[in-house]
Amino acid sequence: MADTMGMADLRAEHIDSAVTGFVLSEYKLKPLCLIKKSSAQTESYYAETSTELTGGTGNAVRGVPRGADFPFLEASWTKYSSVQEKYAGKGIVFYEDQLFNNFDVISRTFEKIGHAVAYAVDTVIEAAISTNAGNTFSIVATYEWDSATVANRDPISDLFQAIRLCAEDNYDVLKNGYLVVNPQDYQWLLSNVKVTNNPSFKSADVITNGVVGQLAGLKIVVSNAVTVDQAYVLQGQKAVVWQEAAPLKVFQVKEEGIKTTISAFEMGVAQVTNPNAICKITNTRK
Repeated sequence: MADTMGMADLRAEHIDSAVTGFVLSEYKLKPLCLIKKSSAQTESYYAETSTELTGGTGNAVRGVPRGADFPFLEASWTKYSSVQEKYAGKGIVFYEDQLFNNFDVISRTFEKIGHAVAYAVDTVIEAAISTNAGNTFSIVATYEWDSATVANRDPISDLFQAIRLCAEDNYDVLKNGYLVVNPQDYQWLLSNVKVTNNPSFKSADVITNGVVGQLAGLKIVVSNAVTVDQAYVLQGQKAVVWQEAAPLKVFQVKEEGIKTTISAFEMGVAQVTNPNAICKITNTRK
């Protein structure tokens, strides 16, 4: 029986929403951001120094003499601005391919187009994290996570150093903290008995948004968007903000008997508002 126009619309809406939900689960780094709705083309923010205020040389806040004026404490902020960007793509499935192919080319194209947008967003967020990380250190040569000298591999110590560096800047990354790694570095983490035998290591019962386990109090996120040979320790929903002008939308436009055009887009910009809530670890592999 031929579908009415209303029935076709309902079917399309069902496919669109189902695939959009699938694509949302493909984000690995965007869920670590604080999502804020934006209605401005240019978004500005002020980054606050994390250094404790003092009255001058030494800790002049303490020991103010009787009757003396209070020491002057001056906070400082730096203004940053970013322009909104659109992330989009589309694909075409011709009627003949839809009719005769051995698998559901429509749903597969939906997923591939949507995933491309999600991956592009994650890549930009990773670049912002890498560029603006307030703390960074490089693992000494021959002590990398894949060092030929097995005894030299000690990623647990490296993670605690990253946690310490953030803590010295007054950021407790153990509160909603993440370890973000490339799949190649994740391989070396799991192949290290110091990691798998550590009491803090837990594998995830259900993998959600790239979180595959926990180590040193940090949730482990694995993503191909992460630059090879480096890793990040950061505080989720604190270090990075995603200013969202338009959320992800995946949809289709049909030309009956000719083709179906499948499109996906979103619009936003990543801002590292608390750079010292991030520590970048480099030279993780030799």
